[in-house]
Amino acid sequence: MVAAEDAGRIGVAEKLGIEPGMVVQELGWDEDVDDNLRAAVEEQIGGDLLDEEADETVSVVLLWWREDDGDLVDALLEATGVLAEDGVIWVLTPKTGRPGHVEPADVAEAVPTAGLSQTSNISVAEDWAGIRLVWPKSAKAKR
Repeated sequence: MVAAEDAGRIGVAEKLGIEPGMVVQELGWDEDVDDNLRAAVEEQIGGDLLDEEADETVSVVLLWWREDDGDLVDALLEATGVLAEDGVIWVLTPKTGRPGHVEPADVAEAVPTAGLSQTSNISVAEDWAGIRLVWPKSAKAKR
């Protein structure tokens, strides 16, 4: 049974596009985050998640975001500071009906202001949904 549980945990990391050896930063951690998701990501990358103090280039940012967390545009701009050109930001929000739920329209409104593009939405845990953000293709060409 443990092997099946481990396979399920690794599966969520793979759904997030996280591969062994990637550098992953976590922003917005609080007591309500999904520890199984965090463990799966750490297991997949073979190391610890970086915190907001990190200044190395990262492949993936996991941004835990709740309704009362402040200005999402500011948080996204902070998250892009160390994001690789081909990097991904996952905005992880509580699902509908959960405390701190964020309306998808609020995220969609903040994304272009932060210079990003939204590509997909997935369920990442029982209480959390993920919204995948990347640099727009046109922005890459200008860099």
